Amino acid sequence: MDKKIIFIDVDGTLLDYENVLPKSADLAIKEARKRGHRVYICTGRSKAEVYDYLWDIGLDGMIGGNGSYVEDGDTVVMHQLITKEQCRHIVDWLKSRHLEFYLESNNGLFASENFETRGEPVVQEYCKRKGTEGASQKRVRDAFPEMIFDGELYRDDVNKVSFILESYQDHLDSIKEFPDLKPGTWGGAGETALFGDLGVKDITKAHAIDELLKYLNANIEDTFAFGDAKIDIPMLEYCHVGVAVNSGGDEIKAMADYVTDDVDKDGIYKAFVHFGLIDNFLEL
Repeated sequence: MDKKIIFIDVDGTLLDYENVLPKSADLAIKEARKRGHRVYICTGRSKAEVYDYLWDIGLDGMIGGNGSYVEDGDTVVMHQLITKEQCRHIVDWLKSRHLEFYLESNNGLFASENFETRGEPVVQEYCKRKGTEGASQKRVRDAFPEMIFDGELYRDDVNKVSFILESYQDHLDSIKEFPDLKPGTWGGAGETALFGDLGVKDITKAHAIDELLKYLNANIEDTFAFGDAKIDIPMLEYCHVGVAVNSGGDEIKAMADYVTDDVDKDGIYKAFVHFGLIDNFLEL
């Protein structure tokens, strides 16, 4: 089999919503890399949120910030940042509206003054929606174990900013306020969204994959993408084969080339076997 390039979303695809990595997925990626396939995570997380247990799988690199950052091995292929002026505008606007937030940087997650307190019920609701066990006991520091609560907020190293929505109108207003950025939401669709976010304009996971393929001098025909959410749809459309996990949203499952099993039901492993990326070597 020709060597393939595999892109895997993290939350809800590679990890379940309790940040558990299924052993079968760990073994599948290691086996695929032994066979010469390249594996990259492609995530909304910034590098500071990619903890050692993910790197320990053995990855060829990562795409982070929903496409603002591309890394192959030790080489930074692309890194598009929110400017310091844009960051100052965002921070001042959010503070003026009394909206708590955190800045996502490769150097850490930097929270606003009251994010820990205001964020607790929001994190609990997010975990509840994802079916996380013990959701009502979750704390902000459980969800973001290395978050920094007293750091500088006017920064020049920010990939993306997430903020708590007090109402959906906050997101709609952010679209008008920041025409130079890419506004989005997460934690639910439409009115049920829990967070708004602001990122670099015109960035997508698909664009980042395109930049990496150019750097690698690789062919789109050799690519696989795995995802579970609406934001993953562009990369599934762009890659030669798009795989959705069954625990994902209806929209991505409808457009995917293949739907594999849930994250915690060995979905990654089963898809790797299905497409011949690895042989079936586990008793599931």
